[in-house]
Amino acid sequence: MSTVILLRHGKSTANGSGILAGRTPKVNLDETGRGQAEALVERLSVVPLAELLVSPLLRCKQTVGPLAAARSLSKLVEPRLSEVDYGDWTGRELKTLFKEPLWRVVQAHASAAVFPGGEGLAAMQARAVAAVREHDARITAEHGDDAVWLLCSHGDVIKSLLADALGQHLDSFQRIVVDPASISVVRYTETRPFVLRVNDHGGDLAGIVPPKPKPKRGKSKTAASSSDAVVGGTTGK
Repeated sequence: MSTVILLRHGKSTANGSGILAGRTPKVNLDETGRGQAEALVERLSVVPLAELLVSPLLRCKQTVGPLAAARSLSKLVEPRLSEVDYGDWTGRELKTLFKEPLWRVVQAHASAAVFPGGEGLAAMQARAVAAVREHDARITAEHGDDAVWLLCSHGDVIKSLLADALGQHLDSFQRIVVDPASISVVRYTETRPFVLRVNDHGGDLAGIVPPKPKPKRGKSKTAASSSDAVVGGTTGK
C-alpha cells in the first residue's frame, strides 16, 4: 500500500479567536497561514506526489493551492475529510463551551461524544478512516506501492486518523497534537500502518519517500510494502 501525508490546514482567521469555527463557511487563512501554504512548495519539493485530496472547506483548499499549482495537480475534494460537524456548538466561544457537561466527555471519553445537532466523534473517525483506506487502495492500484499522496484536513480529523494508525482507542486521541500546517505521515501496508511523522513542522521529509523496489526472485515483499516491523528499529535512510 502507499504512503499518505496528513496535512492540517494553515493558520486561519478562526484559529486563536476563541471561537469554534467548525464548518462555518468562508473561514480563510490569515497572513501566517498564507505564508505556511507558500512554504509547503519548497518543504515538499523532495517528495513526489501522486494525488492531492482536500476537505471541502475553504481554508484547506487555500492551504494546498500553491502546492497544486506548482505541481500541476488537481485538488480532489473529499467530503469525508471535512471538519467535525459541531452542530449547535459551531460559532460559540470556547470559554463558554468549557462549562458544558459535554466538554469533559469530549476530553476523556471522545468515543461517546455526540455534538447537539451535529455528529459524534466516533462517526467522524469512521468516515475519515474509510475515506483514507479507500483512496489509499485506489492510489496504490493506480500508482504502485511506492506512491505518496497528500490529504489536507482538520485537527480533530487528522488526530483520529493517527489514533487509528497507532492502534489507539479514540478515547486517547486528545493525547495527539496536530498544529496548523503540521505534517504527519502514515505508510499503509497489507495488515497494518506505520506512523512515520507526527506534527512535523520542518524536518527533512526525504526519508518518507519509499525506496524504489529492487528486482528480486520469488514473491518476497519490498521493505516499503512489508507489514513486518524491523526488529531492533530501522537503520534510517
